Amino acid sequence: MNQTERRDKELAYIADQEVAEEMIACRKILQKLNFMDRSDFEGISNVVKELLGAEGAFINPPFYCDYGTHIKVGKNFFANYNCTIIDVATVTIGDNCQMAPNVAIYTAGHPIYPSVRNSAYEYGKAVTIGDNVWLGGNTVVCPGVHIGSNVVIGAGSVVTRDIPDWCVAVGNPCRVLRKITESDKRKLFRDEEIDDEAWQDIVSRGYAD
Repeated sequence: MNQTERRDKELAYIADQEVAEEMIACRKILQKLNFMDRSDFEGISNVVKELLGAEGAFINPPFYCDYGTHIKVGKNFFANYNCTIIDVATVTIGDNCQMAPNVAIYTAGHPIYPSVRNSAYEYGKAVTIGDNVWLGGNTVVCPGVHIGSNVVIGAGSVVTRDIPDWCVAVGNPCRVLRKITESDKRKLFRDEEIDDEAWQDIVSRGYAD
């Protein structure tokens, strides 16, 4: 197998010239994205589509990744400023996912033993994120992690293990704090509830189901 094939099978591989050519193509798109007029929302959307091949996705620059082609996002994807996705392996993200500033998703890793690590071999392990997930600011998601649907990850968390559906998870290492239930529907901030005017608008538009 060549190094690209090894990488895509999640085996140990070396980032040779063929691999580098893929990264160079990505960096040319990132150069456009990260130096665009920040008020050109339509232009940013078009470049994000070129990078990820996804309709309706939006990213607030700056944004960093290795390939772009290894990132699969669903409907209404949003990433805020300074998001980094090291997509050596595939990163699959569901519908209606939001990422706060400084979120980092890593699929790449290196051998532990120093002399072996110096051989230039590395690896990637896929990350999957379900639907309706909110990653708080400065969250780090490590290689091989699966985050379920309808999850909130608290700010500053380091996610090293899988997180199940319908929960709030926080910490380093990130652990489930509690389940999300019907009692959370009207929660805004801590014990504060969404005000009546906004709540009626939410209900009328079918978002309270």
